[in-house]
Formats: sequence, structure tokens, C-alpha cells
Amino acid sequence: METAKKMKVLIADDESIVRKGLRSTVDWERFGMEVVADAPNGLKAWEAFLEYRPEIVITDIVMPEMDGIELARKVKETAQRTKIILLSCHRDFEYAQQGIRLGASGYLLKTAFEDEELEEMLKQFQQELSSPASADGLDSGRLETMLFAWLNGHNDKFPAELASLRKGAWHFNGEPLHVYLIRTADCGKSWDGMLSDAAREEAGICEGTLIPYGEEYCYWAVPESLRDAAEGLLVACKSRCVKLHWSRKGSLTHPDDLKEAFQSLHKEAELERIYGVSGEDWPEPIWRAVHLLHANPAADWSASDLAEKVGLSRSHFSILFKKAVGDSFIAFQYKRKLRLASGLLRDTSLTMQEIAERTGLGDSKYFSKWFKRCTGQTPSHYRAQQKGEAPRTD
Repeated sequence: METAKKMKVLIADDESIVRKGLRSTVDWERFGMEVVADAPNGLKAWEAFLEYRPEIVITDIVMPEMDGIELARKVKETAQRTKIILLSCHRDFEYAQQGIRLGASGYLLKTAFEDEELEEMLKQFQQELSSPASADGLDSGRLETMLFAWLNGHNDKFPAELASLRKGAWHFNGEPLHVYLIRTADCGKSWDGMLSDAAREEAGICEGTLIPYGEEYCYWAVPESLRDAAEGLLVACKSRCVKLHWSRKGSLTHPDDLKEAFQSLHKEAELERIYGVSGEDWPEPIWRAVHLLHANPAADWSASDLAEKVGLSRSHFSILFKKAVGDSFIAFQYKRKLRLASGLLRDTSLTMQEIAERTGLGDSKYFSKWFKRCTGQTPSHYRAQQKGEAPRTD
């Protein structure tokens, strides 16, 4: 008889006594769980999450590097089904409420909780998370974690896994593949669920070829011979949910081609998410230009440079860009760099010099002046405010 796979638990707390206490006092075996890692701060916890993909995260709210609220937000954006328990003190109650709104399952007062409270939560998680193994034999959760980590620059393990897939489950007798990125926001179901309702049995075209990416997206690899069937299913599902959208790259034969397809689809989806438009909504040269801007954030592009890249004169490019995007090229660049800088200050521990280099804004001194002129705040003050820390002087 096959042994049931244990659910993975990650503990994050800057107090070693809390981490050791949770590891040793809870009967994890009883709930079919095991602690795979513990971390002394939020940043290391996030790295451990990407490596182990735990189903359960128990985290303190107030920690160095990254607090528990930010950790919870990033975890939920990556894996909605992951269960999160917040550990708090009385003075952290408002933060705990914020965590609940982000999707945490509950919180416990470190100074007062009873073992029974935690055990009751774990028992509930055990029931909710217990489900049969995937019929296709692939660990889609592991693939999702690897794909997310690779696309977001955390590690480069996914390309090697992609090469293995192409030799194994995605071989299809050497046929070229088509990779779809499917968006199911507001459809009420994942793409896997929609396929089950529609015609999953038709040619078995989704067996072993789905990689979920958060709650709203899914990557789908389809062999050339089944492309027509795949397109038919997409159209049939869209007739029932007009919010269903997809984009496709093909015909792909080499693992490097697949790698580029995943990267390109991801970048296009990011642009759609940021600007609320798709490639069909903007003229093709403008879409290419915006794609180039976001693919090379540190480059100091001029309107003339981009116009030449996309095959337009400078004046025609400027007029078309303003008409399509709604901002002049200069205003668009200003907003894009500010959005990127704000995100790096909020979500990373990069130095001001590193952020200046990544945004193409010269050195840290110029970056600090530029950011304050744009926002009225110094970068350090903005970062401290976003992370709930005491502001420091620049």
C-alpha cells in the first residue's frame, strides 16, 4: 500500500525559541504533516517557500527583512490554496486583521494560545488539503513553483525541467508543441475545471500538459496534431464564459524555443495586467515598443531609438504612441520607472544603488533626488512606510 504524501509546513519567526517550540511540541505526524524548513526572517521564509512549496505556512507578523503580512501576500499571489497561520502579539491585532483580508486562515496570540487552537486549525487544513494525487503523475504544484521562481528571477531550475518534460511527458513522438497561456479571471473556475466540464476525455489533450500559475492563469502545452481540438475547446469554453482569454506561441520543437515561449507569454501577460489591454488593443508597433521598454528596464530608451526599432519615423511613433497609450512617451517612461522603483523598494532589500541601476536612473544620489521629486518622499522613507518600519534618513 502506497504511503500518503505528507503535507509540508514552513515556520517563520525571528525568535528561535518559537521555531524550535513549534517543531518539537506539535505532533505533526498525527496530521499527516512534516516541517520542511524554518526561517528567522521573512525574506528567508520566502526563499524557503519557493524551494519547498509548503501547503502550510506559520509565520510571525513582525520580522526583519520582510514582515509576515508581506510574506502572506506574496504566498497567496503565488499559491492561493496554501494555508497561512499568523502568529501575533496583542499590539499586532490590526496587522493580523490585514493578514486575514489577504487570505490568511487565522491568527494566534503567541503569548496566550492553547495547543488545542493550533491543532484544531491543523485538523481542518488536513481535511481541506487532502485530495487524490494528480492522474497525470506530474507534480503540478512543484512545476508551478519552479516556473514562478524562474519567471520572477529567483532561480533557473525550470529550463532544465522543461528539457526533461520535452523528452518525457511532453515528447508526443517529437511533434512540435503549442504553448497557451490561459487567463480565467472572473470565470469562476480554473482552466482544468473548465476542461473537466467541457470535454476532458476528448483525445486526452490536457493529460500531463497543464502548469497552473496562480489562481487566474494556466500554461497549457498541446502537440501539433491536437491543436485544432484545443482551439475548439477554448472557443466552446469562451462561449460559456466571455471573460476567458488566451494567447499562444508555436510551433515549438526545441526546449530553447519552449523556454522563450514561456518568457514571452509571461511578459505579454504582465503588460496586459499593468495596462489592462492586450496585443489586439494597440497597434502592433506600439505593443512591440512597450514590450521592449519592460523587457529592458535599465535601458535609457529615447523615442527615436524605439521608433527605429519598430520601423516608424519618430514623429509618427510619438503621435501613434500617445493615441494608443494615452500618455506621451516621456510621461509613460516617467510612470513606468516610478512604478518599477516603487515595487523594488517595497518588495526587495536591494540597495539604493542597485535600484538606481535596475531602473536606469544612474547612481543612488540622483535616484534619491528623482524619487523625492516624483513622490514627495525619500526612497528610504517610502520603503520604511511600506514595510511598517521606523523611517530612516537618506
